[in-house]
Amino acid sequence: MNLRLVEVYLPQEKGERFEELIVEYSSLEVWQKRLENNQLLFKILLSSGEVEPLVDCLVSQFTEVEGFRLLLLPVEASLPRVESSDNSINLRDAPNRINREEIYNNVAASVHFSWTQIALLLLSSSIAAIGLVRGSEVVIIGAMVIAPLLKPNMALAVATTLGDLSLAIKTIKVGFVGITIPIIFSFLIGLLIHIRPDLPEIAIRTKLTLPDIVVALASGAAAAISLTAGEISSIVGVMVSVALLPPLVTWGMLMGSGEWQPAFGAMVLVIANIASLNLAAIATLLLQDVRPSGWLENVQAKKLTQIATGAWVLLLTGLIGVIFLKFRGA
Repeated sequence: MNLRLVEVYLPQEKGERFEELIVEYSSLEVWQKRLENNQLLFKILLSSGEVEPLVDCLVSQFTEVEGFRLLLLPVEASLPRVESSDNSINLRDAPNRINREEIYNNVAASVHFSWTQIALLLLSSSIAAIGLVRGSEVVIIGAMVIAPLLKPNMALAVATTLGDLSLAIKTIKVGFVGITIPIIFSFLIGLLIHIRPDLPEIAIRTKLTLPDIVVALASGAAAAISLTAGEISSIVGVMVSVALLPPLVTWGMLMGSGEWQPAFGAMVLVIANIASLNLAAIATLLLQDVRPSGWLENVQAKKLTQIATGAWVLLLTGLIGVIFLKFRGA
């Protein structure tokens, strides 16, 4: 069982109210400790799927209480082992995922740029460029393994579904920088070495096809599922990078070489993949019921989600329309 430890700090006069609220969680292990300064510490051990309803309940009751503090800690192991009980909270009402605060913190912590991330972007771009020119799929895959593109892309989808406009704006800024670095670096490569657009690994990334959109949609859904399960792996990161890194490097190298028409095709592929990734991730997060807890926050989140989803759908529909027009004209 995937466990979490919830620590709650409250004034002593709120202790009785706390005990009333957790009656439905009575089968879980609860510890109480009296602290200095008229404070109580409650520790609650429960499964990760049961955390969100409990946290929402406690925050709604005590968020305005002076001295209230809630900490959520992962539990690596527990001995003796904790088994599920029939008397515990009804798991049909609990989300089959980690709680929204963990999801939020996982992606919010990645929305920044450090020298490490810049170095990884430059290294992955250089490796991808070599793989594209040599026609080596193995080298291209190696580049995608180290490209730090997963969490920043998921951060925008999480910010959209939770209605966090500030995180969304910050993510867009960081994402823009993350896209610009590979393009500029590969553009310089294209200035130094002429890149032929008929090279096999280059040519397949200068045309947008329906399979490309399907791959991007599947990658976005897989990334969102792994995020909500708390099990983000390098394999899922590779799938996201498949949709972004090679087309970005192709776009930059072809522009540097003056091959503007195929470069435009690579740009269209990048835009379509970004739209597909975000659209699939938003849909998956909504299916996983990742939403704010408050009524007003829900209304704001719904508006932001509708605007963002509508924009991605219109963009993707337009690009798919271009594909069909080209197909019919061929």
